[in-house]
Amino acid sequence: MTAVSGRSPKPTTKGRSTRTYTPTLWYRHHRVGLAGIVGATFLTVLTGFLGPSAVTLTLGPRKTFLPPWYLPAGVLHPNEWLVTAMIWVAVILGALGLLVCLFALADGWLPSWKRLFSLGSGLSVATILVPPLTSADVLMYAAYGRLQALGRDPYEITPAEVIRGQFDPVMKWVEFPWTDTPSVYGPITSWTQLAANTLGGENMHDIVFWLQMFALIPFVIACAGAVALTHGDPARQARATLLTIANPCLIWAVLAGAHNEALSVMFAVCGLLMMRKNPFLAGIGIGLAGCAKLSIGIWGLAMLWAYRREPKKALLLCLGTAIPMGLAYVLWAPTAFFQVLRNGSYVSVGSWANPVFRFLDVFMDGTAAKIVVGVIAYVGLVVIAWMLSKIVPWTAVPGLPDGADLRLDPLTIAVRTSLVLSVAWLVTSMYTLSWYDLIAWIPLSVLAASKLDKIMLMRIAPLSLAYVPGRAIDYGAALEFTSVRIRDTISPIIQMLVLLAIVLWWKKPDRPELFPFRKESRPVADSLATDHPPHAR
Repeated sequence: MTAVSGRSPKPTTKGRSTRTYTPTLWYRHHRVGLAGIVGATFLTVLTGFLGPSAVTLTLGPRKTFLPPWYLPAGVLHPNEWLVTAMIWVAVILGALGLLVCLFALADGWLPSWKRLFSLGSGLSVATILVPPLTSADVLMYAAYGRLQALGRDPYEITPAEVIRGQFDPVMKWVEFPWTDTPSVYGPITSWTQLAANTLGGENMHDIVFWLQMFALIPFVIACAGAVALTHGDPARQARATLLTIANPCLIWAVLAGAHNEALSVMFAVCGLLMMRKNPFLAGIGIGLAGCAKLSIGIWGLAMLWAYRREPKKALLLCLGTAIPMGLAYVLWAPTAFFQVLRNGSYVSVGSWANPVFRFLDVFMDGTAAKIVVGVIAYVGLVVIAWMLSKIVPWTAVPGLPDGADLRLDPLTIAVRTSLVLSVAWLVTSMYTLSWYDLIAWIPLSVLAASKLDKIMLMRIAPLSLAYVPGRAIDYGAALEFTSVRIRDTISPIIQMLVLLAIVLWWKKPDRPELFPFRKESRPVADSLATDHPPHAR
């Protein structure tokens, strides 16, 4: 069915009673889904609590009672296969739990978003009470902060240069392979790394705790901002909560590794919240986001596109963006901008691009192969973005006045375009990791359910599995073989299937889903959105 009204549908609980909802199939039962979500976090926390292992980082001596908490090294000697399998199960269990909850939402389950948000917050807090898992990136964050504490520029000098010349109580705990790489993060992110070193002193364990806090707090705020965008509509608030703060895939990808992705997204969401009220403040928000991580600039393009018919507001947006960006990248850290751009020259192993690059590398120089893959990626970005722009549902963000045209609403346009550009960038990029997906799940959570929910779930789960274990340390031959096959074979194949799924969706938007969220069609008021925009029919 196609919506004819441009305004956001009024909240309705027709057919969606929290008291009368009774699932008839186990895979549409919300309790089964929630059990999977909670179980995934339990396995994650248990694995971290077992202490240093093939998947749990070694943080050095503990001198305070601050988290992360874990059994001392050598108490249990966790088997590498056991802890790896626990995380594999956690990722799969969490993804399936989220899928079941999505089925339940579509079937009529209407949970209290406040309770669901509390659950997600609790799971998020629990995740940072144990050491970071599988990725040693957080140790590099600590090293970059340590360089600043020593009065050095992390954009011009690498941790390895210090390690090779002198003993350092913090940088001695960093792991390969990035020790010879200058920082590729924005100035605001660098300041949080310095702040963690200031608070944690010369103890890696305490520094990591503060870095975990700098991952947790922005994550919770960003998720709360997504829910705030859906205010006034209980069904949309429940969906936004489930796909953000209660999303086990994001909790794993962002918080279990203490990644800094949420910092830029937090500022960007604040910018989106200002789109209908104050374009200048919206610009300040996206400008601050860009100072944390430059890739969030695709949201900035979406916001500018939303004001394309209003030149004055577009100018105010640009002015607001330029102030923090100019201060950060021109005045305070002029070397940061060029270092940040280097991140686009890498090829990640779990992406679609890796097998293509390896194939081309047989016939040409490695640099030339990267250029060819890069051209394919950028062309693919444009093509996939165009396809998604035709098929992603048009859903008014709540708060639009009665009778207003959602296709003229800057907030609706900005959220939808942010989703289109984010997904297109993620699925076509040469270098892509599971924690990058936060920038797509936030706008996805604000809009109505579509095939993109399953597509993004299909993307993030194998990409998470690809880096378990993901550290540059020695493993047993059998585990090494298995994990590498997941990373360089299974994950790239699935990432290619994700691209194929988008193309097939664009080619036949009316094609029935293989596993639909609902067996019967829903009335427009209850579905909250069109199944596809009118021009895609």
